[in-house]
Amino acid sequence: MPSRASSADLLASVPLFSACSKKELVALARAAEERAVPAGTVVVREGAAGDAFYVLVAGQARIERSGRTVATIGPGDFFGDLALLDRAPRNATVTTTADTVLVVLGQRTFLAMVDDSPAFARKLLLGLAQRLRAVDAQARP
Repeated sequence: MPSRASSADLLASVPLFSACSKKELVALARAAEERAVPAGTVVVREGAAGDAFYVLVAGQARIERSGRTVATIGPGDFFGDLALLDRAPRNATVTTTADTVLVVLGQRTFLAMVDDSPAFARKLLLGLAQRLRAVDAQARP
């Protein structure tokens, strides 16, 4: 399993957390759970309410929308970041295709951290704004 420091490094690559300090990233990593899952495990199912965020530490997973594979992800990739902010239905099913290790951060734990630190919340808003700008730039002709 990864150390808390390496989990913090993984979280640093997530756009939502891009404005967070090393101390805040370590706190996030400390709040997260490390989970080993075997190949063939459905981690999240399209249409189900989102309640956690995931980073792949090791292994591989397939992302499917409406039963069609749209991507394959591996170490350092992540999914479910917006589920930290609301419980909207998942827009894809993610299934492991190899034995996989995940860092999992639950919504309840995350929101408690946001409630405890307005400065942390502001940094998350900054990260979210940067992500929205990047998506908007990609969508422009």
